[in-house]
Amino acid sequence: MAKVEVKQLLEAGVHFGHLTRKWNPNMAPYIYMERNGIHVINLYKTVAKLDETNEALRKIAASGRKILFVATKKQAKDIVADKVSKVNMPYITERWPGGMLTNFVTIRKAVKKMASIDRMKKDGTFMTLSKKERLQVDRLRAKLEKNLGSISEMTRLPGALFIVDTMREHIAVKEAQKLNIPIFAMVDTNCDPRDIDYVVPANDDASKSIDIIMEQVTAAIAEGLAERKSSKQEAPKKDAPKKEASPKAETPKKEEAKVEAPAAPVAKAAPAKADDLTKVEGIGPKAAEALVNAGFVTFADLAKGDAEKIKTILTEASSRMAHLDPTSWPKQAQMAADGKWDELKEWQDNVKGGVE
Repeated sequence: MAKVEVKQLLEAGVHFGHLTRKWNPNMAPYIYMERNGIHVINLYKTVAKLDETNEALRKIAASGRKILFVATKKQAKDIVADKVSKVNMPYITERWPGGMLTNFVTIRKAVKKMASIDRMKKDGTFMTLSKKERLQVDRLRAKLEKNLGSISEMTRLPGALFIVDTMREHIAVKEAQKLNIPIFAMVDTNCDPRDIDYVVPANDDASKSIDIIMEQVTAAIAEGLAERKSSKQEAPKKDAPKKEASPKAETPKKEEAKVEAPAAPVAKAAPAKADDLTKVEGIGPKAAEALVNAGFVTFADLAKGDAEKIKTILTEASSRMAHLDPTSWPKQAQMAADGKWDELKEWQDNVKGGVE
Protein backbone atom coordinates (compact mmCIF):
# COMPACT_ATOMS: atom_id res chain seq x y z
CA MET A 1 0.00 0.00 0.00
CA ALA A 2 1.47 3.33 -1.14
CA LYS A 3 1.82 5.84 1.67
CA VAL A 4 -0.07 9.10 1.08
CA GLU A 5 1.98 12.29 0.94
CA VAL A 6 1.23 15.70 2.42
CA LYS A 7 1.22 17.23 -1.08
CA GLN A 8 -1.58 14.89 -2.20
CA LEU A 9 -3.66 15.78 0.85
CA LEU A 10 -3.03 19.48 0.23
CA GLU A 11 -4.22 19.22 -3.39
CA ALA A 12 -7.37 17.39 -2.24
CA GLY A 13 -8.20 20.16 0.26
CA VAL A 14 -7.94 17.93 3.32
CA HIS A 15 -6.48 20.86 5.30
CA PHE A 16 -9.57 23.08 5.17
CA GLY A 17 -11.39 23.26 8.49
CA HIS A 18 -14.52 25.16 9.58
CA LEU A 19 -14.94 28.79 10.53
CA THR A 20 -13.01 29.69 13.69
CA ARG A 21 -16.23 30.54 15.55
CA LYS A 22 -17.52 26.97 14.97
CA TRP A 23 -14.43 25.16 16.23
CA ASN A 24 -14.24 22.63 19.04
CA PRO A 25 -11.37 23.53 21.43
CA ASN A 26 -10.51 19.84 21.80
CA MET A 27 -9.33 19.90 18.17
CA ALA A 28 -6.58 22.43 19.02
CA PRO A 29 -3.73 19.84 18.85
CA TYR A 30 -4.63 19.08 15.21
CA ILE A 31 -4.97 22.70 14.03
CA TYR A 32 -1.97 24.28 12.30
CA MET A 33 -3.13 27.91 11.99
CA GLU A 34 -6.02 30.26 11.30
CA ARG A 35 -6.34 32.00 7.92
CA ASN A 36 -9.13 34.38 6.84
CA GLY A 37 -11.41 33.22 9.67
CA ILE A 38 -10.94 29.53 8.79
CA HIS A 39 -8.89 26.96 10.69
CA VAL A 40 -6.23 25.03 8.79
CA ILE A 41 -5.61 21.40 9.78
CA ASN A 42 -2.02 20.20 10.36
CA LEU A 43 -1.54 17.70 7.51
CA TYR A 44 1.60 16.18 9.04
CA LYS A 45 -0.53 15.01 11.95
CA THR A 46 -3.18 13.82 9.49
CA VAL A 47 -0.60 11.60 7.73
CA ALA A 48 0.64 10.19 11.06
CA LYS A 49 -2.90 9.48 12.30
CA LEU A 50 -3.93 8.00 8.94
CA ASP A 51 -0.99 5.54 9.07
CA GLU A 52 -1.99 4.52 12.60
CA THR A 53 -5.63 4.08 11.49
CA ASN A 54 -4.68 2.02 8.43
CA GLU A 55 -2.54 -0.33 10.51
CA ALA A 56 -5.37 -0.92 13.00
CA LEU A 57 -7.94 -1.47 10.22
CA ARG A 58 -5.59 -3.88 8.42
CA LYS A 59 -5.32 -6.00 11.59
CA ILE A 60 -9.10 -6.03 12.11
CA ALA A 61 -9.69 -7.07 8.48
CA ALA A 62 -7.00 -9.77 8.76
CA SER A 63 -8.78 -11.17 11.85
CA GLY A 64 -11.92 -11.76 9.77
CA ARG A 65 -14.16 -9.19 11.47
CA LYS A 66 -16.34 -6.72 9.55
CA ILE A 67 -15.87 -2.94 9.58
CA LEU A 68 -19.09 -0.93 9.27
CA PHE A 69 -18.80 2.36 7.37
CA VAL A 70 -21.25 5.17 8.17
CA ALA A 71 -21.62 8.19 5.87
CA THR A 72 -25.10 9.62 5.28
CA LYS A 73 -24.14 13.11 4.09
CA LYS A 74 -24.66 13.90 0.41
CA GLN A 75 -20.98 14.47 -0.44
CA ALA A 76 -19.86 11.12 1.03
CA LYS A 77 -22.71 8.73 0.08
CA ASP A 78 -21.64 7.66 -3.39
CA ILE A 79 -17.90 7.72 -2.64
CA VAL A 80 -18.23 5.48 0.43
CA ALA A 81 -20.64 3.07 -1.29
CA ASP A 82 -18.31 2.73 -4.29
CA LYS A 83 -15.05 2.30 -2.36
CA VAL A 84 -16.37 0.06 0.43
CA SER A 85 -18.32 -2.32 -1.81
CA LYS A 86 -15.02 -3.19 -3.54
CA VAL A 87 -13.64 -4.65 -0.28
CA ASN A 88 -16.97 -6.34 0.58
CA MET A 89 -17.59 -4.43 3.82
CA PRO A 90 -21.02 -3.28 5.12
CA TYR A 91 -21.98 0.39 4.95
CA ILE A 92 -24.83 2.76 5.87
CA THR A 93 -25.37 5.66 3.45
CA GLU A 94 -29.11 6.39 3.64
CA ARG A 95 -30.11 6.81 7.28
CA TRP A 96 -28.74 5.44 10.53
CA PRO A 97 -31.43 3.05 11.85
CA GLY A 98 -31.80 3.77 15.58
CA GLY A 99 -30.65 0.72 17.53
CA MET A 100 -28.59 -0.59 14.62
CA LEU A 101 -25.97 -1.84 17.11
CA THR A 102 -27.71 -1.83 20.50
CA ASN A 103 -30.80 -3.60 19.10
CA PHE A 104 -29.02 -5.62 16.44
CA VAL A 105 -31.28 -8.69 16.79
CA THR A 106 -34.31 -6.67 15.64
CA ILE A 107 -32.39 -5.23 12.70
CA ARG A 108 -31.45 -8.78 11.69
CA LYS A 109 -35.17 -9.68 11.75
CA ALA A 110 -35.80 -6.94 9.18
CA VAL A 111 -32.97 -8.32 7.00
CA LYS A 112 -34.44 -11.82 7.31
CA LYS A 113 -37.82 -10.42 6.24
CA MET A 114 -36.13 -9.18 3.06
CA ALA A 115 -34.71 -12.67 2.45
CA SER A 116 -38.12 -14.30 3.06
CA ILE A 117 -39.70 -12.02 0.41
CA ASP A 118 -37.01 -13.13 -2.06
CA ARG A 119 -37.81 -16.78 -1.24
CA MET A 120 -41.52 -16.10 -1.84
CA LYS A 121 -40.68 -14.80 -5.32
CA LYS A 122 -38.55 -17.85 -6.12
CA ASP A 123 -40.96 -20.56 -4.93
CA GLY A 124 -44.04 -18.97 -6.52
CA THR A 125 -45.82 -18.04 -3.28
CA PHE A 126 -45.59 -14.38 -4.23
CA MET A 127 -47.84 -14.85 -7.28
CA THR A 128 -50.63 -16.37 -5.12
CA LEU A 129 -51.08 -12.99 -3.39
CA SER A 130 -53.57 -10.43 -4.63
CA LYS A 131 -52.36 -7.53 -6.79
CA LYS A 132 -52.64 -5.09 -3.87
CA GLU A 133 -50.71 -7.38 -1.51
CA ARG A 134 -47.97 -7.90 -4.11
CA LEU A 135 -47.64 -4.12 -4.47
CA GLN A 136 -47.36 -3.69 -0.68
CA VAL A 137 -44.74 -6.45 -0.41
CA ASP A 138 -42.75 -4.92 -3.29
CA ARG A 139 -42.77 -1.53 -1.57
CA LEU A 140 -41.65 -3.08 1.71
CA ARG A 141 -38.85 -4.95 -0.09
CA ALA A 142 -37.68 -1.75 -1.82
CA LYS A 143 -37.69 0.17 1.50
CA LEU A 144 -35.72 -2.56 3.29
CA GLU A 145 -33.25 -2.78 0.39
CA LYS A 146 -32.68 0.97 0.46
CA ASN A 147 -32.02 1.16 4.22
CA LEU A 148 -30.53 -2.26 5.02
CA GLY A 149 -29.47 -3.81 1.71
CA SER A 150 -25.82 -2.94 2.25
CA ILE A 151 -25.69 -4.72 5.63
CA SER A 152 -27.56 -7.89 4.59
CA GLU A 153 -24.33 -9.92 4.83
CA MET A 154 -23.46 -8.61 8.32
CA THR A 155 -24.62 -11.48 10.56
CA ARG A 156 -23.06 -10.17 13.78
CA LEU A 157 -21.92 -6.91 15.36
CA PRO A 158 -19.03 -5.28 13.47
CA GLY A 159 -15.46 -5.31 14.75
CA ALA A 160 -15.17 -1.54 14.21
CA LEU A 161 -16.98 1.55 12.89
CA PHE A 162 -15.59 4.06 10.40
CA ILE A 163 -17.54 7.33 10.43
CA VAL A 164 -17.50 10.36 8.14
CA ASP A 165 -18.66 13.42 10.15
CA THR A 166 -19.14 12.42 13.79
CA MET A 167 -21.36 15.48 14.43
CA ARG A 168 -23.95 14.18 11.98
CA GLU A 169 -23.61 10.53 13.05
CA HIS A 170 -23.63 11.17 16.81
CA ILE A 171 -26.16 8.38 17.43
CA ALA A 172 -23.85 5.82 15.80
CA VAL A 173 -20.99 7.07 18.00
CA LYS A 174 -23.08 6.70 21.18
CA GLU A 175 -24.20 3.15 20.26
CA ALA A 176 -20.63 2.05 19.47
CA GLN A 177 -19.39 3.51 22.76
CA LYS A 178 -22.09 1.64 24.68
CA LEU A 179 -20.95 -1.68 23.17
CA ASN A 180 -17.20 -0.89 23.34
CA ILE A 181 -16.82 -1.09 19.56
CA PRO A 182 -13.68 0.77 18.31
CA ILE A 183 -14.52 3.97 16.42
CA PHE A 184 -12.47 5.29 13.49
CA ALA A 185 -13.49 8.64 12.05
CA MET A 186 -12.68 11.59 9.82
CA VAL A 187 -12.79 14.45 12.33
CA ASP A 188 -13.16 18.08 11.26
CA THR A 189 -12.38 21.15 13.39
CA ASN A 190 -15.99 21.37 14.66
CA CYS A 191 -16.02 17.79 16.06
CA ASP A 192 -15.02 16.36 19.45
CA PRO A 193 -12.09 13.92 19.04
CA ARG A 194 -12.43 12.63 22.63
CA ASP A 195 -15.27 10.30 21.60
CA ILE A 196 -13.17 8.67 18.86
CA ASP A 197 -10.60 5.88 19.33
CA TYR A 198 -8.72 6.50 16.05
CA VAL A 199 -8.90 10.12 14.86
CA VAL A 200 -8.12 11.17 11.27
CA PRO A 201 -8.14 15.01 11.33
CA ALA A 202 -9.44 15.97 7.89
CA ASN A 203 -11.97 18.02 5.98
CA ASP A 204 -15.16 15.90 6.06
CA ASP A 205 -17.21 18.20 3.78
CA ALA A 206 -15.30 18.11 0.47
CA SER A 207 -15.78 15.11 -1.82
CA LYS A 208 -12.11 15.14 -2.91
CA SER A 209 -10.96 15.03 0.71
CA ILE A 210 -13.33 12.14 1.55
CA ASP A 211 -12.26 10.30 -1.61
CA ILE A 212 -8.51 10.35 -0.85
CA ILE A 213 -8.99 9.27 2.79
CA MET A 214 -11.38 6.46 1.80
CA GLU A 215 -8.93 5.34 -0.90
CA GLN A 216 -6.21 4.87 1.74
CA VAL A 217 -8.52 3.22 4.27
CA THR A 218 -10.00 0.69 1.83
CA ALA A 219 -6.51 -0.13 0.50
CA ALA A 220 -5.43 -1.02 4.06
CA ILE A 221 -8.52 -3.22 4.50
CA ALA A 222 -7.88 -4.95 1.16
CA GLU A 223 -4.33 -5.66 2.33
CA GLY A 224 -5.64 -7.19 5.55
CA LEU A 225 -8.10 -9.38 3.64
CA ALA A 226 -5.30 -10.55 1.32
CA GLU A 227 -3.20 -11.51 4.38
CA ARG A 228 -6.11 -13.51 5.80
CA LYS A 229 -6.62 -15.32 2.50
CA SER A 230 -2.93 -16.23 2.16
CA SER A 231 -2.73 -17.45 5.79
CA LYS A 232 -5.73 -19.73 5.16
CA GLN A 233 -4.03 -21.19 2.10
CA GLU A 234 -0.77 -21.78 3.99
CA ALA A 235 -2.45 -23.48 6.96
CA PRO A 236 -3.27 -26.80 5.14
CA LYS A 237 0.31 -26.96 3.77
CA LYS A 238 1.75 -26.68 7.28
CA ASP A 239 -0.58 -29.38 8.61
CA ALA A 240 0.21 -31.85 5.81
CA PRO A 241 3.84 -32.70 6.85
CA LYS A 242 2.71 -33.28 10.44
CA LYS A 243 0.25 -35.96 9.32
CA GLU A 244 2.90 -37.71 7.24
CA ALA A 245 5.53 -37.51 9.97
CA SER A 246 3.31 -38.94 12.71
CA PRO A 247 3.44 -42.64 11.55
CA LYS A 248 7.26 -42.46 11.26
CA ALA A 249 7.59 -41.18 14.80
CA GLU A 250 5.44 -44.02 16.13
CA THR A 251 7.15 -46.94 14.27
CA PRO A 252 10.14 -47.44 16.65
CA LYS A 253 7.89 -47.61 19.70
CA LYS A 254 6.64 -51.19 19.15
CA GLU A 255 6.07 -51.84 22.83
CA GLU A 256 3.94 -48.71 23.20
CA ALA A 257 1.93 -49.69 20.13
CA LYS A 258 1.10 -53.04 21.74
CA VAL A 259 -0.02 -51.39 24.93
CA GLU A 260 -2.14 -48.82 23.11
CA ALA A 261 -3.76 -51.33 20.74
CA PRO A 262 -6.54 -52.47 23.11
CA ALA A 263 -7.51 -48.83 23.69
CA ALA A 264 -9.03 -48.63 20.17
CA PRO A 265 -12.63 -49.48 21.24
CA VAL A 266 -12.63 -46.36 23.46
CA ALA A 267 -13.40 -44.39 20.26
CA LYS A 268 -17.09 -44.84 21.16
CA ALA A 269 -16.63 -42.26 23.90
CA ALA A 270 -15.48 -39.61 21.39
CA PRO A 271 -17.28 -36.28 21.80
CA ALA A 272 -20.44 -35.77 19.75
CA LYS A 273 -20.21 -33.74 16.57
CA ALA A 274 -20.91 -30.08 17.32
CA ASP A 275 -24.23 -28.71 16.05
CA ASP A 276 -24.56 -25.31 14.38
CA LEU A 277 -25.94 -23.40 17.38
CA THR A 278 -26.35 -20.22 15.29
CA LYS A 279 -29.59 -21.76 13.94
CA VAL A 280 -31.09 -20.77 17.28
CA GLU A 281 -32.51 -17.23 16.95
CA GLY A 282 -30.34 -14.79 18.93
CA ILE A 283 -27.11 -16.83 18.87
CA GLY A 284 -24.31 -15.36 16.77
CA PRO A 285 -20.91 -16.92 15.94
CA LYS A 286 -19.22 -15.47 19.06
CA ALA A 287 -22.02 -16.59 21.36
CA ALA A 288 -21.96 -20.07 19.78
CA GLU A 289 -18.20 -20.28 20.33
CA ALA A 290 -18.60 -19.29 23.99
CA LEU A 291 -21.32 -21.92 24.50
CA VAL A 292 -19.25 -24.70 22.87
CA ASN A 293 -16.29 -23.81 25.09
CA ALA A 294 -18.61 -24.06 28.11
CA GLY A 295 -19.73 -27.58 27.12
CA PHE A 296 -22.93 -26.83 25.17
CA VAL A 297 -21.82 -28.65 22.01
CA THR A 298 -25.12 -29.97 20.67
CA PHE A 299 -28.73 -28.80 20.56
CA ALA A 300 -29.54 -31.47 23.16
CA ASP A 301 -26.93 -30.00 25.55
CA LEU A 302 -28.37 -26.51 25.09
CA ALA A 303 -31.93 -27.76 25.58
CA LYS A 304 -30.95 -29.03 29.05
CA GLY A 305 -29.22 -25.73 29.93
CA ASP A 306 -30.46 -23.10 32.34
CA ALA A 307 -31.07 -19.59 30.95
CA GLU A 308 -29.40 -17.89 33.93
CA LYS A 309 -26.31 -20.10 33.63
CA ILE A 310 -26.10 -19.40 29.88
CA LYS A 311 -26.39 -15.65 30.55
CA THR A 312 -23.49 -15.87 33.04
CA ILE A 313 -21.34 -17.78 30.53
CA LEU A 314 -21.94 -15.16 27.81
CA THR A 315 -21.22 -12.23 30.13
CA GLU A 316 -17.98 -13.81 31.34
CA ALA A 317 -16.90 -14.57 27.77
CA SER A 318 -17.38 -10.96 26.63
CA SER A 319 -19.10 -7.86 27.97
CA ARG A 320 -20.41 -7.26 24.45
CA MET A 321 -22.68 -10.31 24.80
CA ALA A 322 -24.17 -9.18 28.12
CA HIS A 323 -27.22 -7.72 26.31
CA LEU A 324 -28.26 -11.12 24.85
CA ASP A 325 -31.41 -12.74 26.26
CA PRO A 326 -31.06 -16.57 26.27
CA THR A 327 -34.50 -17.26 27.85
CA SER A 328 -35.89 -18.97 24.72
CA TRP A 329 -32.69 -20.72 23.62
CA PRO A 330 -33.31 -24.06 25.44
CA LYS A 331 -36.83 -24.19 23.96
CA GLN A 332 -35.51 -23.55 20.43
CA ALA A 333 -32.67 -26.03 20.94
CA GLN A 334 -35.17 -28.70 21.99
CA MET A 335 -37.13 -28.23 18.75
CA ALA A 336 -33.87 -28.43 16.77
CA ALA A 337 -32.75 -31.56 18.68
CA ASP A 338 -36.11 -33.22 17.92
CA GLY A 339 -35.75 -32.34 14.23
CA LYS A 340 -38.82 -30.07 14.25
CA TRP A 341 -37.27 -27.54 11.87
CA ASP A 342 -40.57 -26.33 10.34
CA GLU A 343 -42.00 -25.72 13.80
CA LEU A 344 -38.81 -23.88 14.82
CA LYS A 345 -38.89 -21.72 11.69
CA GLU A 346 -42.54 -20.80 12.29
CA TRP A 347 -41.79 -19.97 15.93
CA GLN A 348 -38.84 -17.76 14.97
CA ASP A 349 -40.91 -15.89 12.38
CA ASN A 350 -43.65 -15.18 14.92
CA VAL A 351 -41.46 -14.22 17.89
CA LYS A 352 -39.57 -10.91 17.71
CA GLY A 353 -35.77 -11.36 17.92
CA GLY A 354 -36.04 -14.78 19.62
CA VAL A 355 -37.49 -13.14 22.77
CA GLU A 356 -40.95 -14.25 23.86
